[in-house]
Amino acid sequence: MPRLAAIYVYPVKGCRGVRVERAQVVERGLEGDRRWMIVDRDDVFVTQRQDPRLALVNVTPGAETFELSAPGLAPVQVPWRLEDAPARTVQVWRDVGEAREHAAGSAWISAYLGAPHRLVYMPDSHRRAVEPDKAGPGHIVGFADGYPFLLIGQASLDDVNARLAEPIDMRRFRPNLVVEDAPAFAEDGWHRLRVGALAFRAVKPCARCTVITVDPDTGARGPEPLRTLSTYRQQDHQVLFGMNLVHEERGTVAVGDPIGPLS
Repeated sequence: MPRLAAIYVYPVKGCRGVRVERAQVVERGLEGDRRWMIVDRDDVFVTQRQDPRLALVNVTPGAETFELSAPGLAPVQVPWRLEDAPARTVQVWRDVGEAREHAAGSAWISAYLGAPHRLVYMPDSHRRAVEPDKAGPGHIVGFADGYPFLLIGQASLDDVNARLAEPIDMRRFRPNLVVEDAPAFAEDGWHRLRVGALAFRAVKPCARCTVITVDPDTGARGPEPLRTLSTYRQQDHQVLFGMNLVHEERGTVAVGDPIGPLS
């Protein structure tokens, strides 16, 4: 039976993820996932698409704060929540909404990237909707590109690696949930599924961008695996890898949870 092999949470959009053994599924997705984001001087989101050096920003979780660290800089502490701070209007793709700025974090990321940037938090008061035409009404998300969960099968990555000269790591694809003991690309055909005790719904395959060409250990960018994936995973001019999900229930998911289809 397929089971949950890994869980990743990304406290700051575009920076390194944190692998955990269990996580709470809350209204916006995994607790703590992409409630923080980096924006440029125009308050537009910045990720590894614009600056692959973000791949080297490490996130170390603590009880009340998490630590950001990167080569050449002393680390900075950032709170998990920041509801009372200067407000800004920020943009993620076509979505415009409210955020709170963390001054010390803004100074830190500006120093690291060598240009003015801000580190901002999505407060509880901002309810960013998931695309209702695909996900249905009522779903909200943090600063993720569009959906609260990305699921990928380990066998799907194994299939890609069998075609590459050098294998790559799952971290390039920035999943939240990794499945093992399922056939390669089984997730393409899933509609509703249960992870442990919780029900999820598959919304759409994930269209991949240049982020997957960034080495998570060095920040270097190359042609793979996007070049190889485009030879057999392209549809309507988009390279598809992984499945976007929304959750129908809240609770806990844990590594080892069984995964199965729902009618």
